[in-house]
Amino acid sequence: MRPRLIVTADDFGLHEAVNEAVERGYRDGVLRAASLMVAAPAAADAVVRAKENPGLAVGLHLVLADGRAMLPPSRIPDLVDAQGMFNSDMVRNGFRFFFLPHVRRQLADEIRAQFEAFAATGLPLDHVNAHKHFHLHPTILTMMLTIGREHGLRAIRLPSEPGMGPWLRPWLALMRWRMDKAGMTYNDHVYGLRHSGGMDEAVMLDILRELPDGLSEVYLHPASHGHLTESMVDYRHTDELAALLSVRVRDVIAERYQLCNGFSDPAAA
Repeated sequence: MRPRLIVTADDFGLHEAVNEAVERGYRDGVLRAASLMVAAPAAADAVVRAKENPGLAVGLHLVLADGRAMLPPSRIPDLVDAQGMFNSDMVRNGFRFFFLPHVRRQLADEIRAQFEAFAATGLPLDHVNAHKHFHLHPTILTMMLTIGREHGLRAIRLPSEPGMGPWLRPWLALMRWRMDKAGMTYNDHVYGLRHSGGMDEAVMLDILRELPDGLSEVYLHPASHGHLTESMVDYRHTDELAALLSVRVRDVIAERYQLCNGFSDPAAA
């Protein structure tokens, strides 16, 4: 069997420019999956496009940092500001999630609300991952597994990219062990962390020349135009869309890999 590959777009629903790119990447390129931000401004538009392209595998992109919450601020006052936005101080918040019971209760309520919002779309749940890979945090992973199981969760992204720092290895080993124990499907390798926002054609081709055996996931942040948020001001969204549409990228994948339609594809198991 050839090495297996899933090509995913994150931040589906963030902006109509992202949704346009996801649709183009699926119809005219190598994109086969997308991760939906259920509380983002263009989430409803993303759901419409996903239903018009039923072969696109859609999962939940759980937002617990640098984005909008599903619940109102009155329900989760220790998680968001008055506008319902999470901040990006993941280190401080990680300690609060672990040590403060009242914060954990609010966190569980928000995670449940995002799973319920995804279920309300009527889309099959292909996978779940977290914005900025916050599911590396053991408290978030626990809630993702427990609450997700009630909503048909079967696959989670393992944020393990070859060449990552050794300090992450114990966390990744623990994550693998817990997902195995829960019977989850997950990728062996992921690509997109080190080149986040810069996954252009040249980077994609470099990655595709050396994918190891097993199941790899390559994720991007495509959009039909740039500068979507202040936190992604340096992201080259249009270059990432061009990589998805690249004939050279398509030809290398067709020659060397088995392209899977998300984690629910039997070939990905």
